[in-house]
Amino acid sequence: MAKNKKWINSVVFIAALVLLNVAGNYFFHRFDFTEDKRFTLGEKTKTLLANNRKPITITVFLDGQLPPAFKRLQAGVKDLLSDFAAYSTAEVKLVYIDPLAGLTVEEQDTVIYNMAQYGIEATRTALKTESGTTEKIVVPAAVIEVDGKQMPVKLLQNFNVAGGYEENINRSIENLEYTFTSNLKKVLNGYNPRIGFTESNEELTDLELEDARVTLANNYIVGRVNLNTITKEGLDKLDMMIIAKPKKPFTETEKYKINYFVMNGGRVLWSIDQNNADLENLRTQNGQLATARDLNLDDMLFMYGSRVNYNIIADPANNVEIPVSTGAVGGQSQMQLMHWIYYPILLPDTTHSVVKKLDGIKSEFPSTVDTIGVKGVQKSYILSTSPYNKIYNLPKPFSLQMIAEQLDPREFQSSPQHVGLMLEGNFPSVFAGRPLPAGIDQPYTNVANSKSSKMIVLGDGDIFKNQVSEKDGSAFPLGFDRYSQRTFGNKALLLNIVDYFTDDDNLITLRDKEVKIRLLDKAKIKLEKTKWQFINVVAPLLLLIFFAIFQHYYRKYKYAK
Repeated sequence: MAKNKKWINSVVFIAALVLLNVAGNYFFHRFDFTEDKRFTLGEKTKTLLANNRKPITITVFLDGQLPPAFKRLQAGVKDLLSDFAAYSTAEVKLVYIDPLAGLTVEEQDTVIYNMAQYGIEATRTALKTESGTTEKIVVPAAVIEVDGKQMPVKLLQNFNVAGGYEENINRSIENLEYTFTSNLKKVLNGYNPRIGFTESNEELTDLELEDARVTLANNYIVGRVNLNTITKEGLDKLDMMIIAKPKKPFTETEKYKINYFVMNGGRVLWSIDQNNADLENLRTQNGQLATARDLNLDDMLFMYGSRVNYNIIADPANNVEIPVSTGAVGGQSQMQLMHWIYYPILLPDTTHSVVKKLDGIKSEFPSTVDTIGVKGVQKSYILSTSPYNKIYNLPKPFSLQMIAEQLDPREFQSSPQHVGLMLEGNFPSVFAGRPLPAGIDQPYTNVANSKSSKMIVLGDGDIFKNQVSEKDGSAFPLGFDRYSQRTFGNKALLLNIVDYFTDDDNLITLRDKEVKIRLLDKAKIKLEKTKWQFINVVAPLLLLIFFAIFQHYYRKYKYAK
């Protein structure tokens, strides 16, 4: 009876395994026991994949022999895309290739150039081999294709040329789901929002905005907007307006058009200077008296719930270096990098999805931003300085000689100063109950409050300005500082803001996922290296010898009876 029961239990167990495997062919479910739920897709991603009926092809260029850090990124990509294929109603074809494998140096350069024109960037890194260390060119990118339409996907995020890979790789893995999902949605929907950079008030030039415009043009329709000539119909076609460092006051007619755009639900990114301080003036004129810049926007921003103050923030603890002449040797001017306290590195708020996990943001002579109580408008600060700062009210004289001044730390003990503000809700109309300005014959709208809208106010007009090469006049990547060779988070900030403003599904919340790197304590390893070598190498051998001796004498004792 016991023997039969044993056989029955075995048959039942085998049958259960067979049924489980058969069911697995028809039903998919992943059990994620990790603390940070790194293998669980968000509901918005699942919904997008479930509703899709078009075949998807995803080509990943991160393949071949890779450094260890990039292998982790590759593993994260494979895990994520396998879930995409499992949850998608339509077929998802995954292709992994190394686009540079087997090519000569000249052929590789051609491929890298062609990919760069398409928005796919290559990265040079060190690879350890049996013969030593060699340079390896890695392409951390992918391409999503649906119905012949392609979209490049950048896998390596927040890359800082001055830092190591570990933190950047970890951030990239955290952002993978958002990166793939947002780009997949753009390909599937086939809709490219329209973004306009204003140009009627001496804003940043095309060259100063080149990298911003080229980068955005990969996924959006980007152009310049002249507020003097654009019509109501032209404003209706826009989804987002970027006002980057205007220098000339806005007329009431221009403000009326901006207000109508906001009333119609349009999103506005204000990046403005309320001072005229300029480092080039300090170099060419041996000094400058920085004064307030009147843009005639105070009443408008006040009505919307914000105020950019007429001041300049100095931060001696967290700032950018600038080149300063230290004299001439052999007829050539010698330059040295020195910390410039009026170029603070702004720190993103860690709770808001738009700036979460971003690197520091480079700024130039920023001003503080305050909130004004407005009913129906929610406000949240997104960028701030370090706690060690000082605010200088205008006017204030500046010169490069100030860089050698001895600073009293007690003067800079403060609290973080806010430079970036997010506003969301229904904004009141600036022109409600007011006569139409000159040039507006018929009212564009008579509403007193806007449709649900969003805007960001930044107290610095240079945040989205790229540097320009003095040799050939070409534009450097946005956020890259050619002097310190550092890359800041300015470009990532712009892309996040545009995604947040133009995506009503709010996919950017997928960036809230956090993946913890559980690295070994290097200091502890160094101190306890011998101990752990003994435990892992010698101790098992001694334990094995002990059991062998014990077994020998136990058998001798047992069978000697």
